[in-house]
Amino acid sequence: MESRGIEQMFDFQRLPNDGFILLLLLLYSPIGLCLMLLRIFIGVHVFLVSCALPDSLVRRFIVRIMCSVLGLHVRQNSPRLRDKTARLYVCNHVTHFDHNIINLLTSCNTPLLEGPVGFLCWARGFMELGQGIGSRTELTETLRRYCSSPGALPLLLFPEEDTTNGRAGLLKFSSWPFSVSDSIQPVALLVKRPFIALNIPESSWLMELLWSFFVPFTVYHVRWLPPITRENGESHQEFASKVQELLATELGVISTQITKADKAEHIKRRRHVVPQTAHSSKHGFDDLGARPRTVAQGFLGTNTGPEDSRVTRMAQQVKEVLPDVPISVITRDLLQTNCVDTTITNLLEHTEQFHSEAAAGRASRPAKLTTPSIPSASTPTPEPTDQYFGKTPVDRHMSLQERKEALYEYARRRYIEKHGLNKDDDL
Repeated sequence: MESRGIEQMFDFQRLPNDGFILLLLLLYSPIGLCLMLLRIFIGVHVFLVSCALPDSLVRRFIVRIMCSVLGLHVRQNSPRLRDKTARLYVCNHVTHFDHNIINLLTSCNTPLLEGPVGFLCWARGFMELGQGIGSRTELTETLRRYCSSPGALPLLLFPEEDTTNGRAGLLKFSSWPFSVSDSIQPVALLVKRPFIALNIPESSWLMELLWSFFVPFTVYHVRWLPPITRENGESHQEFASKVQELLATELGVISTQITKADKAEHIKRRRHVVPQTAHSSKHGFDDLGARPRTVAQGFLGTNTGPEDSRVTRMAQQVKEVLPDVPISVITRDLLQTNCVDTTITNLLEHTEQFHSEAAAGRASRPAKLTTPSIPSASTPTPEPTDQYFGKTPVDRHMSLQERKEALYEYARRRYIEKHGLNKDDDL
């Protein structure tokens, strides 16, 4: 997963960086606030009308006109390509309201996969699957039975399982939606709005709705593609990849292998990690001269008890491997990296500095303290750390697994020597 690619697929801030657009947004803000309050009042009436009228072409037309007043404009091209016999639609995912927009054009149901059930689920236009759906296999079987029921409305599924900004690429399509039916109709969705981003990660659907009421308009452009049938011998994942490539070509974006889990991991990393350059001078790490690192936000403020004990425990692990490095230096570097392996790697580049400081400290002590004692025959001589963590370019570029194995082997030998065990004993 490339961080650069995933950064382009999502908007992590609501407001634009361009100063001129920010100025226009500032001037528009009073109008936007008035529009938002007015549209909230109108939106309540839209909801009541959609609940009162039965599902029909007339209802969809009236609600679509009222949604235009709310700033949600829906356009479609090639409506004749829509297959009225299709049992499954698959669409790319851009906003929290994509299923509502498609429902303004044709009657369909979208199952709620995550979130609260009950009235809120029904009010948002989702279909409840009931209790007892605990796995993708059970979900697929339930939806397959639904599609085979006579008179059931078509299903609308989003194989990406999460939203993107719709400008750079598509998330990797999950294979389970394509196991529901062997024939599907792809739907390409383009969404545009001025001033602000279409969505940002971890923003609630209610907040996104208020921003939709704030901006002048949001345009949803729906494109119907011809139905596609899975070929004999074609796996569900191959079928999903084929449809993903087709939709990516239609939208003018790329087809990626980034999954919903990758997005969640990237969001978590951005939430807990900030650039080291903003804090290096503050915490006094410039003298280490180590490679650029990251610092966890949880370590920037006053640490709580569990965090203190965690850092202390990590510092002791580093101290066992690098006994000549002062514990204060180890602790400061751990606050910077939040990783034992990275701290060891950074400090190994400056072991000579710590050795010289330790030697100078010993030389300045009283004579009775510096008198060398004859080592006991039973006292093991610690092996140099550089034997296991060299300073050559090859050692510096060891993989994480290799470094962990070397760390374990070094710690094992030190433990055996300290406790007088045999080398063949299991630890």
